[in-house]
Amino acid sequence: MAEDDAALCDQIRQALTQEGRVVDVVQDGEEAAFLGSTEPYDLIILDLGLPKRDGLSILREWRAEKNTIPVLILTARDGWSQRVDGLDAGADDYIVKPFHMAELLARVRALLRRRMSQQSAVFEIGAFSFDTRMGRALVNGIAVDLTAQEVAVLTYLVNQAGRLVSRTELSEHIYAYDDDRDSNTIAVFIARLRKKLGAEVIQTIRGRGYKIDQA
Repeated sequence: MAEDDAALCDQIRQALTQEGRVVDVVQDGEEAAFLGSTEPYDLIILDLGLPKRDGLSILREWRAEKNTIPVLILTARDGWSQRVDGLDAGADDYIVKPFHMAELLARVRALLRRRMSQQSAVFEIGAFSFDTRMGRALVNGIAVDLTAQEVAVLTYLVNQAGRLVSRTELSEHIYAYDDDRDSNTIAVFIARLRKKLGAEVIQTIRGRGYKIDQA
C-alpha cells in the first residue's frame, strides 16, 4: 500500500491484517515505484497524491513494464476526469476519500477473486493436489493439515511452478516488507511440507532454492 497519510495507513493496514493479509506500507512515490516493480504482490493500493512521485506516473510506468499486478487507486480527488485518467493508465478499480473501510475491503476482495479466477484453481502432480483458492492440499485423496505459513509458502511455489524460487524470494513474499525476515525459517517450512506432502513434490536445489515441477 502506498499512502502518505500515516493515520489512514494504520487504519487500512489493521483492517487488512484482520482479514489475514500481509501488508507492506510505503509513504512516498519513489519507494512505491521501486517495490511495485520488484516485489511479487497480489494487489497494490495506490494513492495518486504521493510525495516525490505521483501515483499516476508510477502506474503508467508499471503497465509499460508489463506489470499486471492489480492496482486499486486511492485518492482524495473527486473529479471524474482523474478517475478516468487512472483507469486509462491501467488501474483495476478506484475508491475516493473519504470512504467506508468495509467498501475498501470489499473492493480488495473482489480484485483478489478476479485475479485468482484467471489462474487455474487446482494444481495436480502425481498423488498430490492443491487448491490454491481454498489453500487445501490432498495426497492420495486425503486432506493434509497445513499451517497458514505452510499454505503461503506452498501457494507461492505452486503459482511459480516450473521456476526456481530462492529462499529470499519466498521470505519476501510471506513476510511484510518491514517485518524481521529470516530466510532460514523458510527451510523449516519446506522441510515440514516435504514431510507432509512427500519429498518428491518440492525439489530442493542446494544453495539456490526450491522448485515444484509444472503439472
